[in-house]
Amino acid sequence: MATIDVTEATFEETVTGEGIVLVDAWASWCGPCRAFAPTFEAASEGHPDATFAKLDTEAHQGLAAALQIQSIPTLMIFRDGIMVYRDAGALPPAALEDLIEQVKGLDMNDVRRQVAEANSARDAEGQ
Repeated sequence: MATIDVTEATFEETVTGEGIVLVDAWASWCGPCRAFAPTFEAASEGHPDATFAKLDTEAHQGLAAALQIQSIPTLMIFRDGIMVYRDAGALPPAALEDLIEQVKGLDMNDVRRQVAEANSARDAEGQ
């Protein structure tokens, strides 16, 4: 599956659905972003069961700010609407493949439990 572009209008709908969504936040002037692009594109071809999205941080500065993207490229991975990975920096192909396989292997019931516990603890601290 080829990559898709996400915008302010399509980002939330893209990442909150079921399944795995990888988002590459990039800019055309960024050398590491340009170097990572073929790796990201190749991974999209090898994993048609996942959605691979590109976020142009220059064209969508408001969304990049809302996501608190401070370094690019930044890779975010969502599974079933939950962000399970976020880090800045270009990954080599083998590392990206390993990361995708780890995300596919996640026990999402356990992830949802951990998110609920973290939210409860945060709420308790705020009271």
